[in-house]
Amino acid sequence: MNRCSDFVDYDKALNKGLSLLYDKKKCVVGFYIVFSINTGLRISDIMKIKHKDLSEDKITLIEKKTKKQRIITLNDVVKKAYVKLVSMLNATNQKFGDEDFIFISQKGSVYRTQSINDILKTLFNTKKLQISSHSLRKSFARRVYQNHNESENSLVLLSDIFSHSSIAITRRYLGIRSETISNVYLTLV
Repeated sequence: MNRCSDFVDYDKALNKGLSLLYDKKKCVVGFYIVFSINTGLRISDIMKIKHKDLSEDKITLIEKKTKKQRIITLNDVVKKAYVKLVSMLNATNQKFGDEDFIFISQKGSVYRTQSINDILKTLFNTKKLQISSHSLRKSFARRVYQNHNESENSLVLLSDIFSHSSIAITRRYLGIRSETISNVYLTLV
């Protein structure tokens, strides 16, 4: 049975990403995790990011799937993680320029989605959850939802961010409806 991706707890993902930033062989993957959970971008858009794109406080891009323009403000976590990534790349004598893609594998090419998914499954090593690159996008969404007190307004924001056609789709995307239904049974006791 093909299941949808589950979300990874934001703090767990952040800690994993930040710790990998100190690993010479896995620092790019660490930055991918940090970047992904803090931007909510799809992997197809993340893999197009170049070093020059992170020279400002905002990234402007056209999303591959929706063809819509998206402007993302980079938070301090992403900025500091990028500085650490650059220092690790320099320490390992990996040459790169402003026009080079950030998410380059040890083979010298941009990571493929399947490669990232395989790495994430290994890193988060869980049999209970279906983990993929999309899990990190959902982690972003869950964090926004929680940080805004699980309000209706947070669903509106996420619906806009993700270009969902309705809040109902955003609820389903976050798995809120199924959680609420499940919790109904627990309140009967």
